[in-house]
Order: sequence, then structure tokens, then C-alpha cells
Amino acid sequence: MLGGLDDEDEGSVIAEINMIPFIDISLVLLIIFLVTSSIIVRETIEVQLPQAASGAEAAPSTVGITVTKDGAIYWNGERTSTPEVAKEMRKEADADPKVRAIISADRDVDYGIVIDVIDIVKQNGASAFALNVEKRAPDPETTQPTPSKDAP
Repeated sequence: MLGGLDDEDEGSVIAEINMIPFIDISLVLLIIFLVTSSIIVRETIEVQLPQAASGAEAAPSTVGITVTKDGAIYWNGERTSTPEVAKEMRKEADADPKVRAIISADRDVDYGIVIDVIDIVKQNGASAFALNVEKRAPDPETTQPTPSKDAP
């Protein structure tokens, strides 16, 4: 009989490896890895986005530009300067003419810095850009009802 023990082999050494304990240990290690990986927090850039009731989900983008409260500029999470942003944007636009940029700026940042970043992005080949905002509930006092088509 293949794989089993015959009556003749009762006194012989079992030379097979039982895989079930190995699989059990592997699954336990996988679960431990999954649980601990969600706890590990990567370094993030602290930005308080402005809120808008008309904000939509973030559009898919190729590059992310962040402007912090103190005016620091980050390109895809790495601190940089405006000339570097221009250089990197041009490089991305040359590689992909449909490159998009998401600009996230802290609500307390100087408006002029955000305009400068928008100009740099547009002048260096971005086909589109978006300003990242947090979604909030609409304010009933400032929201006007939509007129119906049946109204005179």
C-alpha cells in the first residue's frame, strides 16, 4: 500500500513528514503578521484640510503635493522645494502626458503659496489638478433648495 503502513512495517521507522503542524504554524505566523502590520503606522504629514460640502472622493492621481501649515512643500510625501516640484512635475509630464496632481494644503496656509504651487503644476505639464478637501455636511442656512421643473 502506498503511503500507509503494512503489517510488515510495524517495527520500522516512519520516514514521512507530517505537514499539518507546519501549516498550522505558518497560518498562525501569517495572522500575527497581519495583525501587527495594521498597528505599524508609517510617518505621515500632518495637514488639516479645509472642509467643503460639495467635496467629492479623491480623483485617481499620479502625484501628490502637500503644503503644510508652515509652508513646507512635500512631493509624494518627501519634503522638497518649489524648484524641485517644477522639475519633478516636468519629469512626470514627459513620462505621462495625462499626469494628474492632487494638491493638499492646510487650511491655515498662506493662499499665495497654494497659488504658486498650482502655477508650477500647470506650467510644467499637468493635464489636470485637484484641490483636496474634507467632505462635510451641507449647511442648511447657506444651501438653497433646487427649484423644481414644475414651478412657474
